[in-house]
Amino acid sequence: MKSRWEITPWTNEWNQKYGIEAELLKAIFQEEIIEIHHVGSTSVPSIGYAKPIIDILLIVKDVNRVNFYNEPMINLGYRVRGENGIPNRRYFTKGDIPRTHHVHIYQNNDSRILTYLDFKSYLLDHPKEAEDYGHLKLKILESFSYDEYQQEKENRMDNLVERALNWGELRRNQLLRDG
Repeated sequence: MKSRWEITPWTNEWNQKYGIEAELLKAIFQEEIIEIHHVGSTSVPSIGYAKPIIDILLIVKDVNRVNFYNEPMINLGYRVRGENGIPNRRYFTKGDIPRTHHVHIYQNNDSRILTYLDFKSYLLDHPKEAEDYGHLKLKILESFSYDEYQQEKENRMDNLVERALNWGELRRNQLLRDG
């Protein structure tokens, strides 16, 4: 089956694209932004393969104030997606076909932030599992349609996400004990 998604070998160009976009986003969300992170498969070299879409996580003071920045985001080429099915998130996409960036915005201390950060850290710390994940993505892409790809990937990676969250929790607890 042919998919509309393209999965390509990892490239450092993705870090460069993140850096450029991060500066633009910092200029827009100046007063609201607390942290910004490159997340997702393009942020982990050992995954080996990814859709060439830069995922960016913004942590802000007040997620409800993000709506005030819709106009500058539109001017930067983003499409405003609102919560897009995830309560208390703001989501923006850049590019149509091909899409180039996803911006996920959460309010500071939202528990879902840890999912992004723990998953990335776990894969960086466990390169063999990251590589296996990259190969899994290729296998799913070969076997499932565009419409089925994302759901099938999520179904198959639940265990990996769970391991990453448990690992992150243990790490944070260890830092508290040591610190």
